[in-house]
Amino acid sequence: MGAYFADLHIHSKYSRACSKSLSLENLEKYARIKGLDLLGTGDFTHPLWLKELKENLKEKDGILYSKSGFKFILTGEISLMYTQGRGRRVHLVLLAPSFEVVGKINSYLDTKGRRDYDGRPIFKISCEQFTADMNMISKDIEIIPGHVWTPYFGVFGSMSGFDTLKEAFGRQLENIHAIETGMSSDPEMNWHISELNSKAIVSFSDSHSFWPWRLGREATIFSKIDSYQDIIHAIRQNKILGTVETDPAYGIYHFDGHKECDFSSSPEETKKLKGICPICKKNLTIGVETRVEELTDQATDKNPNKKKYYKMLPLHEIIALANGSSLSSKKTWAVYNSLIEKFGNEFNILLHVSKEELSKALPENDLLVRLILENREGKIKVKPGYDGVYGQPLIEGVEVKVPENEAETCETEKPKPNKKLNTNETKQKVKQKSLADF
Repeated sequence: MGAYFADLHIHSKYSRACSKSLSLENLEKYARIKGLDLLGTGDFTHPLWLKELKENLKEKDGILYSKSGFKFILTGEISLMYTQGRGRRVHLVLLAPSFEVVGKINSYLDTKGRRDYDGRPIFKISCEQFTADMNMISKDIEIIPGHVWTPYFGVFGSMSGFDTLKEAFGRQLENIHAIETGMSSDPEMNWHISELNSKAIVSFSDSHSFWPWRLGREATIFSKIDSYQDIIHAIRQNKILGTVETDPAYGIYHFDGHKECDFSSSPEETKKLKGICPICKKNLTIGVETRVEELTDQATDKNPNKKKYYKMLPLHEIIALANGSSLSSKKTWAVYNSLIEKFGNEFNILLHVSKEELSKALPENDLLVRLILENREGKIKVKPGYDGVYGQPLIEGVEVKVPENEAETCETEKPKPNKKLNTNETKQKVKQKSLADF
């Protein structure tokens, strides 16, 4: 039996704010370097990307194989914007069992609006209605609320979300089997919510590029990935092995704050401020930690389905931190490539390579060896991110800014002030791992 790393929430070059060099070849190349065994395709709703998928991947038992045998499954994300008591904005990740079912999903969406303008299209449909309609198309379609806590597009988000899944999905709640943590939360934070006791807690990167500091930065570990049914069985029965998480403080909406005012605050500080920014006197953007505290209704030991998870930053981040270089600099890449050449893939380095092996490979960089080992144990402290700003790793409590930490997930998007959704316009226009390691 194996342990397989999967990143099932990514985007294509046809999504907003994504790398134009995103291709199946680049995704596969860097997934292998990262140590991923399975990728979602992302954006199956987009006609041009779907055409590329059909031309380049061979389908068998719900798994899509590249020419070299790398595995993908059909995935996408949609944005639901509608009114339920007040304005709601919820992102949902979709998993589909076949090109045939994807065709039916897209035909359904064509009756609701356009899907050719963005890889993550917007529709004025409620979560409950959409889930019911997908279940009518195929009971094998998996719907996972994405980055559930982020303020603007999470189902529990402070700006436009709900207080419970039941409120969002109504009679369709039984057809929601999992939630995605998002970068600003981790499984332990979600264990505080009793409604999630019966749900799998999964993690994916929501990557907008193929670079290994984005792709697979969050992932879910499965015991079997030979068919689509293996995947949804593990999710629906909560039989995943665990997840890979960034430190939630690294996420761009962990703390409350105002990017424009260069101000952030903890939940305790926000209470004292009564939610008002002391600089501009406007409402703070309420982040994930505060929102989790608001909805907490149990101690974490009450959750019966806790899974192991690894809290760590991407290897590029650690190298850049140790060397004072940027994520994409030649200096960072030189060290990264030398380690990959010696040890096979990034997850192997982050999780398994011994101190002795690392010291031999990095004879003049004791700091990097120490940081890799501390990262493995989740011991690198991070100054919390807020309002679209990434968190900053710390060395012995001192902030070391890493250049090029630009935000690039759909979690960063904010609705433009006073601009409502125009629905009419929308309608028209590597090495095998052992289970003993996990």
